Amino acid sequence: MGKGYDITGKVALVTGANRGIGRQIVETFIDKGAAKVYAAVRAPASADALTQAYGDKVVPVHIDLVDTESIWEAAQSASDVQVVVNNAGVLKMSRPLDPQAIDSIKYEMKINVYGLIYMAQAFAGLLARNGGGAFVQLNSVASLKCFEDFSTYSASKAAAYSITQALRELLREQGTAVLSVHPGPIDTDMGEAAGTTEVAESPVLVAEGIVSALKAGDFHLFPDSFAKQIGAAYRDFAQQVVEAELMGGG
Repeated sequence: MGKGYDITGKVALVTGANRGIGRQIVETFIDKGAAKVYAAVRAPASADALTQAYGDKVVPVHIDLVDTESIWEAAQSASDVQVVVNNAGVLKMSRPLDPQAIDSIKYEMKINVYGLIYMAQAFAGLLARNGGGAFVQLNSVASLKCFEDFSTYSASKAAAYSITQALRELLREQGTAVLSVHPGPIDTDMGEAAGTTEVAESPVLVAEGIVSALKAGDFHLFPDSFAKQIGAAYRDFAQQVVEAELMGGG
């Protein structure tokens, strides 16, 4: 467990902010006292509903995780950001034996993994200059357990989780808190595509969980009922291996 981080009065940036979990994070951050949130989206007009609801507390900014230049330009325009939430991600319903499996995993890796790395590269130095802050990565329970119907997505999230662990160690040196978020079935468009609507829970659990986990100084967050079951089983390994000082790390 690290030092707690309070978002009250802070400036945040959230990717994929126009719908689902991302939109809820924007709304919850503002409701919980964030000074301003950059709504990072591929099409700035898709954030109009947020700007209408929250005025100048929400600032749309263009980020497309496949467009590296857009990420670096956003880092320049959002120069006062203190909290980065990399929420944007994609899912393909692909199994390893499907003909499209390779195309699916290439696409998912490009967004879910390469996009994460580019975001970290673009914003890490900025967070350091602004006092350390926090970097939040939306992973998934699928990063720990592969689900066969979307196994290429699971593989990409496992890779993203691995990168998130490295970021925890690297960014600790500059005083940046890193949080790895592992939701289960959540009521979003992506959840509907994955066929989890019947058991899905509210994205509010994810957004409010992020605020609480940052304040507590946690590295892992399992926000919903299904995620908590996996988190409980994973807890010992996480504490004794992932969060432990091994081979000179930590």
